[in-house]
Amino acid sequence: MRVFADILDTVRRHEPVVHCITNYVTVNDCANMVLAAGGSPIMADDAAEVEDIVALSQALVINIGTLNSRTVESMLVAGRRANSMGKPVVLDPVGAGASALRNSTLQRLLGEVRFAAIKGNASEIGFLAGKDAKARGVDAQDSCLVTEDRLESAAATARHLSESTGAVVVVSGAIDIVAYSGGAWAVRNGHPLMARITGSGCMSAAVMGCCLGVAPYEMPQACLCAVSALGVAGEIAAETMVGGGGEMGGLGGGTGSYRALLLDAMSLLDGLALGSRADVTRIQM
Repeated sequence: MRVFADILDTVRRHEPVVHCITNYVTVNDCANMVLAAGGSPIMADDAAEVEDIVALSQALVINIGTLNSRTVESMLVAGRRANSMGKPVVLDPVGAGASALRNSTLQRLLGEVRFAAIKGNASEIGFLAGKDAKARGVDAQDSCLVTEDRLESAAATARHLSESTGAVVVVSGAIDIVAYSGGAWAVRNGHPLMARITGSGCMSAAVMGCCLGVAPYEMPQACLCAVSALGVAGEIAAETMVGGGGEMGGLGGGTGSYRALLLDAMSLLDGLALGSRADVTRIQM
């Protein structure tokens, strides 16, 4: 996984500016995760300034988690500006399928903005791909969750969406999938506690912005790097909680402690550790 190590180390060296138009539930988590990954976050969402902010950024991340009429225009303006400047744009279609506003906004975004990557849970990706998938709030339906026996079908759905949009498609879950026209990969890093804190998916998209910002011409590899890096950080955070073999045992705590440890783990992760722990396999289709 040397390429992942190189991309992560490049993020830390170059500190890409990542412009996030994201939701107010996780905006602080995303900003801190960008910093932990080695980037520089800027969280600007007013239509009057987003073009200027895009101009000084290396990547744009659009997250529709707490969508409102004011930010819809900001997302479209920023996305078109990023496209015109050749800068990668990440879409996190939080809650796709849950409301008419979300659905119409996603239709406009996908029609007017070219995305380097689209990241969502299995229900969100299924909805965008035209499958019979419905939202359960912002979480995936149990019937859509990616498991070993559903891996190939989920990868096929992701690849179908990739072919229709030109974006690398990432399906988040217990097993993450990264797919594009050239193939699909399963990432088996992470920990169940990641699903017990708000914002781990949003943070994943933010890290993708960091990696794409320094490797815009290696989009699948950049997305795989981001997904596996956050997963490895999630594993290390859980190991720290339950005890990593030290005399004092683990730090203990619950989900609040885990959230902080996840940021700690990402901030300390280097390319060598990522390269040795990333668990990425190609899905045969």
